Amino acid sequence: MKKSQNPARVRFAPSPTGYLHIGGARTALYDYLLARQTDGSFILRIEDTDQKRYVEDSEKDLKRSLRWLGLEWDEGPDKGGPHAPYRQSKRKAIYQQHARTLIEKGHAYPCFCSPERLDKIRKEQIAQDENPHYDQKCRNLDPEESVQRVENGEPHVIRFKSPNQGSTTARDSLRGEITVKNETLDDIILIKTNGLAVYHLAAMVDDHLMDITHVIRGAEWLPTFPIHTLIYDAFGWQEPEWVHLSLLLKPDGKGKLSKRDMEEARQKGQPIFVKDMEDFGYLPETVNNWLALMGWSYDDKMEFFPMNELIEKFSLEKLNPSPAAINFSKLDHFNGIHIRELEVDDFAHRIKPYFEKEGYEVDEEILTDVAAAIQTRTGKLTEVTDMAGFFFEEEVNLVPERIISGALSASQAANAARRMANLFNEVPVITRDTVEKPLRELADELDLKAGHLFGLLRETLTGQKVSPPLFDIMSILGKKEVLDRLDHAAETLEGISKSR
Repeated sequence: MKKSQNPARVRFAPSPTGYLHIGGARTALYDYLLARQTDGSFILRIEDTDQKRYVEDSEKDLKRSLRWLGLEWDEGPDKGGPHAPYRQSKRKAIYQQHARTLIEKGHAYPCFCSPERLDKIRKEQIAQDENPHYDQKCRNLDPEESVQRVENGEPHVIRFKSPNQGSTTARDSLRGEITVKNETLDDIILIKTNGLAVYHLAAMVDDHLMDITHVIRGAEWLPTFPIHTLIYDAFGWQEPEWVHLSLLLKPDGKGKLSKRDMEEARQKGQPIFVKDMEDFGYLPETVNNWLALMGWSYDDKMEFFPMNELIEKFSLEKLNPSPAAINFSKLDHFNGIHIRELEVDDFAHRIKPYFEKEGYEVDEEILTDVAAAIQTRTGKLTEVTDMAGFFFEEEVNLVPERIISGALSASQAANAARRMANLFNEVPVITRDTVEKPLRELADELDLKAGHLFGLLRETLTGQKVSPPLFDIMSILGKKEVLDRLDHAAETLEGISKSR
């Protein structure tokens, strides 16, 4: 396995403001791959300072989703570690201390402007076709006056003092150098009036204190990226390697996904949230493979990657900054491949909950044989109940309209069922070798096409027009169950014949 010279320390730092979606999962996956490839550390940090948008069960979903994907973290809120606590709401004093340091160094200042004043300024700037920004009213207040107003308990925020002249260059691993004129930078808020730090300060402080070597995050942070490098520089810290991933676009490639787009996709059976992937019948191996290729490629040929190969072959150098449209057809394609790669026993273990969810009492003695019969035909795990639920039914729900036709009356079908039962009763074991030829001979004797007789047998045993191979079905069900189902079908068809 390829090893980097230095172990990477990476963090996945979600906000508990919603469920883990595929964009966040992709970031976590890349973090995990880099950590495992370099014998480094994958850290989970909860950025929960935005209490207004807090969603009660989102942290539970985040952890469950990561574990379902197999992305187990080394340090985190539930595991501890050398840089605990790993929850930003517990690190308030740390951020306030660092904000005071910036004020002392002349890189930050208290701002006492009221929300009403700021809103008025914002509206005036928009009316004049200006980009809304803080007008720096409090930037040049006398330091002693600022200290006195803070000590008097006057409400205030702490803002970063961005340079007004010259330019700032930030370096992104995927895009190279990004240079902006400093006059375009805003004096962003670092600490809110409630004393809680915002991302721009909290994440920078945490990444430094936790020795993060690579910050992998979404492209939405590019507009404020230069300010983040300025904050690092203000503290005199060495920056991590910055990696801003490509945007994920709607399946049609026209813009980012909105909340409405997410719900519409979900209604179509296209999961946006990781929590839906399992319900929709996808394997975690599939999802990881699919996510990895949304912004990364090994070469122009290889697409199938189990986790061990992703860890071995992944590299930051081959990430692509170009926006990538979400391709659900490829997700389905990969799922079929990964299902076929499973050991039969593993596949059986994974499909069992889907049968049980639909109310089937699974017979463990035949489950592995059922799995073997349907594995190559399965695209999603949710398909197995429709395909093979009949194996675990006490009595098949026959659809006489599919049996009785111009070629086969109810009485003929009943007679054919009885004759097949007699035939099967005479063989020790029902297999293709023991019954296929006698069945074809029986079809000739009854003046039926073999297809009609086999169709009747399939409906009798499964209650379905489409099923796994017929002889596999009979072998799995066993002779007694086959005879019982034929007897039930004959009785049902005889009843229909007598009523006509």
